[in-house]
Amino acid sequence: MEENIIPHNFSITQQQRSDLKNHKPLLVWFTGLSGSGKSTIANALEKALFEKEIHTYLLDGDNLRKGLNNNLSFSPEDRTENIRRIAEVANLMIDAGLVVIASFVSPYREDRENAKRIVGYDNFVEVFVNTPIEECERRDVKGLYAKARAGEIENFTGVNAPYEAPMAPDVEVDTTVVSVDEAVVLVMNEIKKRINN
Repeated sequence: MEENIIPHNFSITQQQRSDLKNHKPLLVWFTGLSGSGKSTIANALEKALFEKEIHTYLLDGDNLRKGLNNNLSFSPEDRTENIRRIAEVANLMIDAGLVVIASFVSPYREDRENAKRIVGYDNFVEVFVNTPIEECERRDVKGLYAKARAGEIENFTGVNAPYEAPMAPDVEVDTTVVSVDEAVVLVMNEIKKRINN
């Protein structure tokens, strides 16, 4: 079957799209436990980039689970497929010349490594939102930790499923000591090194 799939070469290149936008494309990947502050920081980051006329798109775990990945469970195999699909979508958006912001628990190192391979290592910024689980559980905005502790949710990262922290993230943030605005500055500093034409 695969031998019959022949990608089409289009006239407009990624470089031309980047030139039109006046910045290079990039994937900024937020990883961390549920309740760590990933989505909050990602949202604030997109706003800051938008204000600088950087063309962005934000991919968020719950939003993609309701659409593109609504057929996937939280088993280890489906988590891997979830991240693979997200990385492939991000890769298309990078080809379109966007700065893509992705906010996903993405608990497995190998899955995040595969995402880097898919989009290219130079196009990937890993942001580890390293908020202690005690703080994430204290916040428990969605009530998920309580449900997991009560046995109502299986394969919940940090409670009854593992989280493999990044070994060498590009940016590391602990929201118990760094504000959202401070976190955005840290991430923006890393982005600036990568996207200027």
